[in-house]
Amino acid sequence: MFTGIVEELGEIVAVEDLPDAARVTIAGPVVTGDAKHGDSIAVNGVCLTVVDVVDGAFTADVMRETLVRSSLDGIAAGDRVNLERAAAVGQRLGGHIVQGHVDGTGVVRSREKAEHWEIVHIGLPPGLARYVVEKGSITVDGVSLTVVEVTEDSFTVSLIPTTLDLTTLGRRTPGERVNLEVDVLAKYVERLALPHLRAAGEEGAAR
Repeated sequence: MFTGIVEELGEIVAVEDLPDAARVTIAGPVVTGDAKHGDSIAVNGVCLTVVDVVDGAFTADVMRETLVRSSLDGIAAGDRVNLERAAAVGQRLGGHIVQGHVDGTGVVRSREKAEHWEIVHIGLPPGLARYVVEKGSITVDGVSLTVVEVTEDSFTVSLIPTTLDLTTLGRRTPGERVNLEVDVLAKYVERLALPHLRAAGEEGAAR
């Protein structure tokens, strides 16, 4: 589990293509300070398992399913990525509950600069809008954010200077893809409520 509070901007050192997978090496002196084989590190919001740690960089395997669902299929050496270690029990939950399981990718549509923040408009893939609510939480490239507005196919977030400076979101331009993870609580509520809603609908139809 993660919190969506990025610890550092890492850099892709190498990407090795494998059959139905990829092996990536990422430099991140902060997150590798206590990392070991088997640990979890979120890379742009994608939970990856550490295979090896050498000289401030770690290596992880990215399976085909992850490549299909996320923007990691397009990373290359030199790219900057958001990094966060798995949350430790007992620490403050600064963002919200993030699993590191990307639900899909969105596309940055526009950016609007204000004096002290920036509004970013992001498109939503089909099927995800129902989990996104105004003033609710969403994870964008591993960053826990509060939704400002939401439509059937997009949403906006407001980014403060710290987020712009310390994460990849300060560098994303219109047309670029970002990883999205909706609030898992919304998905559980839907799963639990759906049988009751269906039953109520069938009862109403029978009358």
